[in-house]
Amino acid sequence: MFISNAYAADPVAGPDPMIQILMLVGFIAIFYFLLWRPQQKRAKEHKNLIANLAKGDEVATGGGLMGRIIKVGDAVLTLEVAEGVQVQIQKQAVAILFPKGTLKESA
Repeated sequence: MFISNAYAADPVAGPDPMIQILMLVGFIAIFYFLLWRPQQKRAKEHKNLIANLAKGDEVATGGGLMGRIIKVGDAVLTLEVAEGVQVQIQKQAVAILFPKGTLKESA
């Protein structure tokens, strides 16, 4: 008498599952092309740079130290940063390889 009957509402259809899957694939593709692929490319270029370092190359480290390589070891380089001043650094610290003669021009 005072309580009315409760009826279930018609089911509301949600978004199409195929659209959700396509959106997920789209997000993965965006992450791949904008984040993962460029990072892999930079890592590969840096690995090649480190592998091809040789005596006489002019380099800059990630910390901003610039010098000429005078000795190349397996994991360590010896840089001459000034006349008679030598510093040992890890190979992985090298960030930039300059063209020959760059350090003379900048001094």
